[in-house]
Amino acid sequence: MNAPKGGLVIFTANSNPSCMALGKRISERLGVVLGKVQVYQEANRETRVQIQESVRGKDVFIIQTVSKDVNTAIMELLIMVYACKTSCARSIIGVIPYFPYSKQCKMRKRGSIVSKLLASMMCKAGLNHLITMDLHQKEIQGFFNIPVDNLRASPFLLQYIQEEIPDYRNAVIVAKSPSSAKRAQSFAERLRLGIAVIHGEAQDAESDLVDGRHSPPTVKNIGVIHPSLDIPFVIPKEKPPITVVGDVGGRIAIIVDDIIDDVDSFLAAADTLKERGAYKIYVMATHGILSCDAPRLIEESAINEVVVTNTIPHEIQKLQCPKIKTVDISMILSEAIRRIHNGESMSYLFRNIGVDD
Repeated sequence: MNAPKGGLVIFTANSNPSCMALGKRISERLGVVLGKVQVYQEANRETRVQIQESVRGKDVFIIQTVSKDVNTAIMELLIMVYACKTSCARSIIGVIPYFPYSKQCKMRKRGSIVSKLLASMMCKAGLNHLITMDLHQKEIQGFFNIPVDNLRASPFLLQYIQEEIPDYRNAVIVAKSPSSAKRAQSFAERLRLGIAVIHGEAQDAESDLVDGRHSPPTVKNIGVIHPSLDIPFVIPKEKPPITVVGDVGGRIAIIVDDIIDDVDSFLAAADTLKERGAYKIYVMATHGILSCDAPRLIEESAINEVVVTNTIPHEIQKLQCPKIKTVDISMILSEAIRRIHNGESMSYLFRNIGVDD
């Protein structure tokens, strides 16, 4: 890797030690020293940032991984970005491998699109460019009015499958729901393997009865409604029985997804695959949030191995569950930083990647 030219500063927030570890890996690959910054919480839980070296006229890259304390990590990032802006940095690039609140990217009845709000806050704070990885929905890039590079972890996960899973040629790529079918198809086509889709598992649905939108109008308003407005009634969805589309009998099942957090759906998928004859089950995901009792549940489940990248710190979870393995993605992040700083094209990092990948 060619060394970047001068005027480059890399900072890491201190939301957790893993952020520092990822930052050190990236800086070592680039041959630079991490910038000096002090980030700490005051007694009243306010976040304070002190930039301890000059950033005037320099390209500043701020690395922030998201731990369980998501909101503190966001405030650290925003304050650090604004501190660099007011210190006359030439450009401020955020390196956020896992974009927080990415699941809240659609309007849900009386809710809000929180990822849009977060994007606006980052741009307002002074961010000029964003490097992230495997956004939950690619449309989130449209929430920003700055360039967004949505890198992919699939090359590293595919390499892990080829090098670490014995007899992977006897495997089948599994989508645990129809919504994950495109990702599974992408993996299967690159590995020249078959694909299976699990259909009929429990969906994350909201109750219309609780929402109240379907409540009948009050008596005084009935006469106001125009008689021609006879809106057709939408038939409610009914969950079909669980079925597996594809043959998994006597095969290795590899479930692929972008995020693994609440593992209930993965455990249900693993049980279903076991019943259908799969003799080994792997789970591959980019972001391993692994909240609450996820490590214990994985350890007690039919899953043989869970493979995630280090976009999110999960050292504690690995101590609780030896089945959890980590793939390092610092190489592609450091190359993205080098190319942006040197003004080089980013297309090399997206080679052979289609719109649906």
